[in-house]
Amino acid sequence: MIVVEGITKYFGSRKALDNVSFEVKDGEIVGFVGLNGSGKTTTIRTIVGVLKPNSGDALIDGKSIVKEKKEASKNVGWVPELPIFEMDARALDYFVYLAGYYGISKDEALKLGKQLFEEVGLSGRERDMLKTYSQGMKKRFALAVSLISNPKNFLFDEVFNGLDPQGIHFFRDLALKMKKEGKAILFSSHILTEVEAIADKVVFIHQGKILKVMSMNEIRNLIKSNDVKVVLNQVNENVVQIAQAFGKPELSGNTLLIHDFNGNMSVLVSKLTPYGVLEISKLGGNLEEVFFKVIRGEL
Repeated sequence: MIVVEGITKYFGSRKALDNVSFEVKDGEIVGFVGLNGSGKTTTIRTIVGVLKPNSGDALIDGKSIVKEKKEASKNVGWVPELPIFEMDARALDYFVYLAGYYGISKDEALKLGKQLFEEVGLSGRERDMLKTYSQGMKKRFALAVSLISNPKNFLFDEVFNGLDPQGIHFFRDLALKMKKEGKAILFSSHILTEVEAIADKVVFIHQGKILKVMSMNEIRNLIKSNDVKVVLNQVNENVVQIAQAFGKPELSGNTLLIHDFNGNMSVLVSKLTPYGVLEISKLGGNLEEVFFKVIRGEL
């Protein structure tokens, strides 16, 4: 569980964060949304201990990131928006080096590295230099590193940026899998359709202040349209049967429309995952509409 308690952060005379507070419970996916420069990355970097707050604290499973940084850090995994590594290093060698900070021996780290590289989709690229990795591959490598200590809490900062549909699909499914395992997940994203698809709750931040925290059920009650569009990699009669539990399905090629949608988007995504969810969005009103209403102070 991640509890953010009144974090305030200054850069010189500029107040980047102003008394930021919210929580991410175990088994919960929380979307973190705001305009560029609103404070999302600063908040995440403070939670993981990269930045020290001027006041306030973040508790990782009850451990203070300010007072018990070493212990708290063991319980949180972090995938930054732009992972920075030693680009001339070979991926597995660098993984082993980083695992050493967790007290893991070379032999154990090699075994763990091969296992995690396979899990994140980098099998066969272990001996490649990191400078040959694409942006998506670097994020997968950063994920493998974040999994070294098998933490119960994860923070993904703009993880969908620069990813192809396959990469987005991978991280979406991973977040849902982690949720089922009871992990706490906070992720920031500009792709609001993805936030809407998997988040249980959304934290809205603007100019360093938390404006609102809303459950997806509250957000759905504000959204006018009840039609959902899903683009799938493959379809069959099972897709329609699954969709019938959520509304009135209409199938056209690889596009599934669900009219009068009545259900949970994350549950729908989870059930349709075997068929490859390439895109999912609500038609008409959506999270973006609610987002701008919050920013304008209309809610």
